[in-house]
Amino acid sequence: MSAAPGLRFFKSIALRLLYGVVSLLFIAFVTFLAGELAPGDAALARVGEKATHEAYLAARHELGLDLPWPQRFVKYVADASHGDLGQSWFGTREPVGQIIGRAFPVTARVALLAIALATLVGVFLGSVAAVNENRAMDKAALSISTLGVTVPNFVLGPLLVLFFAEWNTWLPINYEPEMSRPLWIYLVIPVVIMSARPMATLARLTRASMIDTLRMEFVKLAVAKGVPPWRLYTTHALRNAVLPVVTAMGTSFGFLLTGSFIVERFYSMPGIGFYTIDAIQKRDTPLILGTVLVTGAMFVVVNLIVDIVQPLIDPRIRESQV
Repeated sequence: MSAAPGLRFFKSIALRLLYGVVSLLFIAFVTFLAGELAPGDAALARVGEKATHEAYLAARHELGLDLPWPQRFVKYVADASHGDLGQSWFGTREPVGQIIGRAFPVTARVALLAIALATLVGVFLGSVAAVNENRAMDKAALSISTLGVTVPNFVLGPLLVLFFAEWNTWLPINYEPEMSRPLWIYLVIPVVIMSARPMATLARLTRASMIDTLRMEFVKLAVAKGVPPWRLYTTHALRNAVLPVVTAMGTSFGFLLTGSFIVERFYSMPGIGFYTIDAIQKRDTPLILGTVLVTGAMFVVVNLIVDIVQPLIDPRIRESQV
């Protein structure tokens, strides 16, 4: 009998993995179909408009564009299942896996630092706002979170660069491959930009959840027993209010992955978003498919981690799964 709850838990995780694989297949299909319907011709872009018809046909054959698109899609999925994401059609024409392997650490580093900063600041602001409900600190925290939600990345980025890099020389204007300063200095602006909206979302969610938790009977009982305020807010209230925040972190991480496209292009960071936009402009289909699949896989993995962490935090979810 003791093995039954664990078996059901692993079945639940396996089912989520299956859904994730189906989602990735759907993402690949939509991306592939969008590339087929988009205007332009990758073979013509590769050989140039002045090339001969024979050279154009040779380029289409080399890229596999002379085959029907369903056949090409099935072949791509079969190759991708073995870890072969194809070869870039332009530039150095290196394997897509190598490009992603070079770009992934850049995107992952910024995304993880951004979600960490957003969580720390957001949970702190939300907790302070809840404890001081309808007071000056509550209104200040809500004002900060409102700015984080309303100011988009493409506005916040130039403002930070203008103040910290143009008017002052505290931070670099953009990312430099040959770094003349420590790495963390180049990460400040992109991390702050990408953490602004998740921080605001987590702050508002923490505030609402904390207010509801502080009104519950077990908190009133803890106050009656003389539990110190710091222990009351952290051990009793925050621990029970943090579950919706953990769930929102998964969604926020998905936002960070898509938001990195704008930030990386703006700040010239050679991450997945930077290479994806460059591939879209060139109609480099293998690179587009590879980066989109990796981004989707990261989103699936993060949400799977959230599904695993939730029962560890809240016993009620663990009991419902059993």
